[in-house]
Amino acid sequence: MIKDNPYINKTILEMKFARIISLLARRLHVPESKALRIFYETHVYQYMCNLEYHLHNMSDAYCVDEIMLELENA
Repeated sequence: MIKDNPYINKTILEMKFARIISLLARRLHVPESKALRIFYETHVYQYMCNLEYHLHNMSDAYCVDEIMLELENA
């Protein structure tokens, strides 16, 4: 799903996903396994995988805030 891009390493992006999932679990007061499922169902995750949106350049906290807004508006 992640487009090939010489400027971003897939491992680094996956580490960012892990940090976001951990922060999301704390914000929602849920286990990380549940936060993982929630994260993978969001538009934020889809946009992060599409590097054209440059969402992967935003801070982990910003991404979690965007996920929270998405969940509130769902």
